[in-house]
Amino acid sequence: MTTAATTATTAMQRRLLWAAILAAFVSFLDGSIVNIALPAIERDFGGGVVVQQWVVDGYLLTLSALILAAGAVSDAFGRLRVLRIAVVAFTVTSLVCALAPTAGLLIAARVLQGVAGALLVPGSLALIVATFQGAAQSAAIGRWTGWTSVSFLAGPVAGGVFVDAIGWRWVFVLGALPAAGALLLLGRIADGQRDGPRPRVDVTGAALAALGLAGLTAALIEAHLGLTDPRVLAALIGGAVSLAAFLIRDARSTAPLVPLELFRRGNFAAGNAATLFLYAGVGLATLIPTVFLQEVVHLTAFQAALTALPATVLSIVLSGRFGALAGRYGPRLFMTLGPIVASAGFALMTFSSGDRGALWFVVPGTVLFGLGFSATVAPLTSAVLGAVPAIQSGIGSAVNNAIARVAGLVATACAGLILGLHVDVGGFHRGVLVIAVLLVLGGIVSAIGVRNPLR
Repeated sequence: MTTAATTATTAMQRRLLWAAILAAFVSFLDGSIVNIALPAIERDFGGGVVVQQWVVDGYLLTLSALILAAGAVSDAFGRLRVLRIAVVAFTVTSLVCALAPTAGLLIAARVLQGVAGALLVPGSLALIVATFQGAAQSAAIGRWTGWTSVSFLAGPVAGGVFVDAIGWRWVFVLGALPAAGALLLLGRIADGQRDGPRPRVDVTGAALAALGLAGLTAALIEAHLGLTDPRVLAALIGGAVSLAAFLIRDARSTAPLVPLELFRRGNFAAGNAATLFLYAGVGLATLIPTVFLQEVVHLTAFQAALTALPATVLSIVLSGRFGALAGRYGPRLFMTLGPIVASAGFALMTFSSGDRGALWFVVPGTVLFGLGFSATVAPLTSAVLGAVPAIQSGIGSAVNNAIARVAGLVATACAGLILGLHVDVGGFHRGVLVIAVLLVLGGIVSAIGVRNPLR
């Protein structure tokens, strides 16, 4: 290859990498920025913790349920084509959320927004896996995780400014900026030629998964009514039956939504098991401190969001570096120690009081969380996707992201059971202790199950 051709190829790779980062950035930004607006939304619409949970889980519900089908759709119809459609759809639904006049319509719009969000993350990761190879792929995934982690962590800071200055509705408008950048970078680049037949998409399986998750989520959020309440009982039974039917169908299908043979690959299985615990903890971590600092410590939205800034800076500085180190030395050490360091941060928060003295524990705890999270995410993603054949990168990424989103969905749905109907100091202590335990379990699973690839 000539120097000119190599330069052109490198430039195209950088362009696709940043398009993938911005596309995923949109989804992660929305998933975190809304949390800082929850108290303001509740003040406008009422409904307490239950409405706050539904605003979060309405999005996570369809995101989690459809992200598996989205991976198959990405592999079947072209990663770039699907990514363009997803970015446009996400922008439109974000504007609908911003204009919603009632809590019910806002939640409905969030459900639709999750459909678009489901197409963004697996498509962007699959694009990276198809564009880069070897150590360059690990480094690219590191940059992807670093910047998407920034969106996940910095979203509340930007959201706090918007909520305090011009209102909560504008947090939904903010996502249009990275979306426009992603579309600009993708330009007219076309998908490459397909080798072999187009994969089938199991629509029935996706519907069963969606119904199952919807039922279980509704039952968990409304559990305060009592497990004997007919609505809670119906949601619980309906969800369990639908998920059981999905698993039976998937096991017998010639074109399964979740290819079970992937779980015979050690790092894929162990990495996804670790993901389950880690992202259950992260789901609560982005919700509980934010609400506590506003409703109990009485900080403004922006002040509460600033406590996440150290984690954001650490993620920007360190995630790419940890991704490169994992590519050189293997992911196991980072996936083991990272969650334990992050867990120590939340254990520290159990000493918090109900006044501004809590910041002496919350801020250092956030620093430890940011350090541990930065050390974990890129190696985790590399371990999981490195165990998947390139032709299945879309569905492999989708499975891992589905597990992460389902973990966050279920954990958030349990927030009311942990905190009670209204947040207080005792509920906060219970919440951060649960987060710490979940993160430690993620580190233990990684230590036991993950293996460094042979060099």
